[in-house]
Formats: sequence, C-alpha cells, structure tokens
Amino acid sequence: ALYKTMRETLVFLTHLDPLDTEHIMLERMAKQIDESEWSRNNLNTLCWAIGSISGAMGEEEEKKFLVTVIKDLLQLCEMKRGKDNKAVVASNIMYVVGQYPRFLRAHWKFLKTVVNKNFEFMHETHPGVQDMACDTFLKIAQKCRRKFVTTQVGETKPFIVEMLETLPDIIAELEPHQIQSFYEACGCIIAAHGDVSIRNQLIVKLFELPNQSWQQIIFAANSDESVLQNRDTMKKFVNILKTNTRVASSLGGPYLVQLKWIYPDMLKVYRVYSDLISAAVAAQGAHATKTADARNMRAVKKEVLRVIEAFLAFAEPKDKALVLKEVVEPMSEPILGNYYSSIPEARDAEVLSLFAEIISAMKGLEVPAIRLIVKSLISVTLDMIRNNFEDFPDARLNFFRLLAAINRHSFPALFQLDDNPPAAEAEFRVVINAIIWAFKHTERNVAETGLTILLEFIQNIQNSPYVDYFFRLFFKLVLNDLLSVLTDTLHKPGFKLQTMILMYLLQISTSGQLKEPIWSAELAQDAACASANGTMQPSNAVFVRNHLMQLLKSAFPNLSDAQVSEVVRNMLESTDEKVFKGHIRDFLVQTKEFSAGDNTDLYDEERQAALVEQQRLEQERLARTPGLVAPASLPDSGLQ
Repeated sequence: ALYKTMRETLVFLTHLDPLDTEHIMLERMAKQIDESEWSRNNLNTLCWAIGSISGAMGEEEEKKFLVTVIKDLLQLCEMKRGKDNKAVVASNIMYVVGQYPRFLRAHWKFLKTVVNKNFEFMHETHPGVQDMACDTFLKIAQKCRRKFVTTQVGETKPFIVEMLETLPDIIAELEPHQIQSFYEACGCIIAAHGDVSIRNQLIVKLFELPNQSWQQIIFAANSDESVLQNRDTMKKFVNILKTNTRVASSLGGPYLVQLKWIYPDMLKVYRVYSDLISAAVAAQGAHATKTADARNMRAVKKEVLRVIEAFLAFAEPKDKALVLKEVVEPMSEPILGNYYSSIPEARDAEVLSLFAEIISAMKGLEVPAIRLIVKSLISVTLDMIRNNFEDFPDARLNFFRLLAAINRHSFPALFQLDDNPPAAEAEFRVVINAIIWAFKHTERNVAETGLTILLEFIQNIQNSPYVDYFFRLFFKLVLNDLLSVLTDTLHKPGFKLQTMILMYLLQISTSGQLKEPIWSAELAQDAACASANGTMQPSNAVFVRNHLMQLLKSAFPNLSDAQVSEVVRNMLESTDEKVFKGHIRDFLVQTKEFSAGDNTDLYDEERQAALVEQQRLEQERLARTPGLVAPASLPDSGLQ
C-alpha cells in the first residue's frame, strides 16, 4: 500500500509540473554519475521512481526524458568498477526500459539497442543479472512483439531472423530455466507474424538446437535402449520438453508444426519409461516408485503430458479435426492404458489434467471416447482418493477438473457409458457418487469444485430427456447429502452454491415438469410422504414438502413444528434466488449449531459483490489519470 501511494503521488506531481519532475530526477541521476550521492540503494530508489511515472508525460516529453535517463545509466554502467556495482546498474537499466513499452514501440532503433544490450547482459554471470535479462526480454517481447517480425526502415530483414541466426551465441551461457524463458519470448514474437509459411520457417529455425539434441538421444537409443536409463539423458529430455511447453504456451496453435515433428518420438519415450517403471514395480513393489531413477522417468513422462496440454490449451478451432486424428487418438492407448494398469503410486495426476484439457479444447468428444476415458480414469482414481481426504492431492483436484469438463462438454455421454443399461447405470452412479463425495469434502477447493459440477449438471439436465431418470434414481440421495452439508458448520463457505443447487432441485421436482414419481411406492415411508399419510393425492410436490419436513425435524429437534413448516413453505414458494438465500440464512441462524458461531461465510456473496464494485470504482479512478495504470501492466499492448 505504501509503494502504491508513493507511485500515485509521483504520477500526480508529474501531471502538475512535468518539467520540474523531470529536472529533479535528472539532477538526482547526475549526482549518481558524479558520485556525490552514489549508492546502490539511491540508484534503485531513483530508477523505481523513473519507472513509476511511465505514461504520465506526453510522448515527446517522455522520449526526451527516457533517452537521457538510459544514456546516463549506460554511462554509469561503463564507469562503475566491480561486478556488484555493474550488476546493480544493469538490473536498473533493464527495469526502466521494461516500464516504458509505449516508447519502445515508437522508437525501433532505441528498442533494438536496448534488446542487444539485454543480450549482452545474458552473458554476465553475476548472480541475478541473467535472470533479470531473460525476464526483461520476455516482457519486451510480449509488449513489442510486432516490431520484431516487421522489416524496419534501414533493415534488410526482420530482427527475429537476426536473433535466430545468432541464437546459439545469445543463449550460450544461460541456465536451462533461463533458456526456457528466452524461448518463450521468441515464441511470443513469432506468433505475431501474419504469414503462415514464414512463421512456420521461423518455428523450425527456433527449434534447431533442441531438436538436434533430441534427435541425437533418439538415434543413440535406437541402437542401445539402455541410453534412456541414463540420468543425464533424462535430465536432457526434461529440459527439452520444458522448452517445448513454454513455446507451446506462448506460440499457441502454430506450435503444431513442431509438435508434429516431435510427437511420435515423445509417445515412444513415454511408453518406454512407462514399461520400465511397471517392470520395476513388478520386481520391487510400490517402493520402486520412490527411487531416484523412477522419479526421473516420471519427470520425463509428466513433461510429455504438459507439452501436449500446453498446445491443446491454445489449439486453433480450424485445426480441431487434425488435432483429434494426429494428436488425441494416438495417445489414448499408451497414456490411458498405462494409467489404468499402474499402481496408484505410479499414476501421474497430469494425465487427468490432460484429458480434461482435451475434452475442453475439442468442445466434447464422441461417446466411445468418453466411455474409454471414464473406464480408464474415473473409477480407478476414485478408488485412490475416496478412502480419506489427504492422499494424492494433485490427482484429487485434476480428477474433478476432468469430471467438470465431461459434464460441461459431453453431458449426454454420461448417460451412455455402456451399451448394457444396468452397466451404464452403475458407471453413472460412480460419477454421481464422486460429485457427492466432492461437495462433502472438507478441503474448500474440492468442495467448491464439486458444487460447481453439480450445479452445471442440474442446469444441463433440466431441459434434457434424462431429467426424469435422474430425479427418480438420485433426487433423494443428492437432496439428503446437500442438506447435510448446508446445515453443517464445516461447509459454510459453500453456502452460495449450496442454496442455488437446492433451489434448482426443489423447483424442478415440484413444478410438474417431471412425468415420473421421484419416490418409491414400495417404501412405506416414501408412500406416506407422497400422500401426506393418505390425506392427499400422491404427487412429487407433496412428497418433497413432507420429506423436507421430516429431514429438518430430525436434524434440528430444538425447532418447533411451526418453525420447520414455515422454513419449508418459504423454500418451496421462493422463486427469486436472493429471497431464497435469505430464507435459508435466517433458518440456519435460528439453529443451535449456527447461532453460537461465526457466520460471516454465509454473507460471503454480498462481501464479494461489494469487493468487485470497489475494484471497479478503483479502476475507473485510475483510468481517469494517465500514468496511474502502468503501461507495462496493460493487456494486449504488444499487438499494436
């Protein structure tokens, strides 16, 4: 908050008198150069202030000011002795230029000079300088990407071509994580090229080095497969695949060019490491998954999955059929088969995440594909996670991501999970039990995911041909479990979603929309509820009213019949979401369980709405004064 206030103060002072602000800052910079006020802390403070007023001056004033500042900083970098001092000046140069994307986009020669200086810093081995250089280059690439793919005045080719020609020299002294950041920046730049043919050539050129390393390992492994068990080999694989993941996320759909090249070998490597881990488990048991070699093999497998997922997250709709045929179909057997047959400790949670992304990216899959995914992933994962709320946390979260994707994009397939109706019902019951188990979870993220899935499921089913089937078989189960968490103080944060789902359930079951009874005539208790002990014509509406009365009376014996009757009437007659929520909240506060505790979570929705409104007003306030929103933080400015 202090830095935010200081930054805003500097912006307002700049608006009041830009010349005076400029004069003061340049005077302070001059005192750094003549060493009368030199200290690393003073320089850091000054450069932070210079970066803070980006966007507060007119373009011409900003140009004159920034050119002077950068010249002074470069002079200071040359003057200073000692690696520590040079590193501090270098990091400040990179910070300042990163804060002024508008200026960089408007002045190509200056931008090119800054980027070349940045490349020089990538060879500076002083701690932190290379990281800062790579981060700054990525920031510049995101904000000025078009400048790099356009042939500028006085140039013979786009700068990206020059960069790729000298790429081995630029990255020669970088660490693997820094190389990955550099490649991500290059992917970001190449994505801005409008000519598909040239863009594809640039992608091939970008991947020359990693592809050569990859090919050398694959050729060696074709002669001697034991090469793949070498730890250095696995480390190389992980670094190459991480580079591919970073580029896939910044390049988007065009990454398909590279994926086609590496994909067949990636799946072979995945299969080999899967077989090696399975063989080790067969020989040594579950302990084998904890050895260093097994962990390294699994690291490679996980990176393979992440590359595919990163690509699919940005795959272009026009490539859907091609991606389905050349990417999704070939992976099903090696990845799904291995997950299903592996012991729980050897299963990778990334498989669940990947197939959630596949279903989302493809906007749903055909019924046979969903059947295969459910049979291979859902049941076996549920067996892993339902024994307690702690084991396999990553698998737990990704499992529900997968369920949510199936529910959102392949909803009808949930009712066709087998050609045999009893088997299909058994599979569907597994899915419903998984959703119920999720919203009963004490981990807030999992419970919220379960409620979100259930809400979407009920919204989907409301106008589907399966509505009677679902309510006949599962209405009581879902209603009973939903009320148990709604009236449980451990699940207060889910109040908003719980009440929305309850309202939908009650409206659908009592509106007359259902053609079949949702009670069992064979159960005396159900029959009594449906007919109010024989005093009324049996109906779903009568059943729901009396069933709710029974549930609430048994759960809250301290409430009178009149109180319970009143809350049930309010629940069934309220059609407005806010009113319904208010009635439920009033009811809960009356109960002993809630009356003595902290009920702020029951008002979370109102609190969140107030927060959103506060943020909107703050954004409006910032937008009224140029410079209060830093140009470096504005989205999509690199597309200009």
